Amino acid sequence: MQLHEFLGRVQERGNIDSKDQALNAVRATLETLSERLKGGEPLDLAAQLPVALQGYVGVGQGERFDPDEFCRRVARREGIDEELARSHAEAVLNVTQEAVSSGEIRDVLAQLPREYHSLFGSGSRHRPN
Repeated sequence: MQLHEFLGRVQERGNIDSKDQALNAVRATLETLSERLKGGEPLDLAAQLPVALQGYVGVGQGERFDPDEFCRRVARREGIDEELARSHAEAVLNVTQEAVSSGEIRDVLAQLPREYHSLFGSGSRHRPN
């Protein structure tokens, strides 16, 4: 998926006003996801994303925090309230799920407790390998 398509889908699903705001939501969400995942998993995920988004992902820190804390961190990074941050994170993670292989999404979800799966949509709507 190309960057403009990725951001357009995030913008539409997150009801975000501009591509710049959509990019900010993507940055905040991917940076937070990198904190939650362990080891090289965030980098494996990023390798399948548009090149311009890959710099938002680092080696996983494997911090343990729940989905509410995930959304609080996204909110702080975006400078918005937590409810809106949850909507943005869901949009970003849903589009990410569509942009990468089903095997990669399985690997990501395997590192997350089940309560995170709702942030990705159903957790099962990814495309086949």
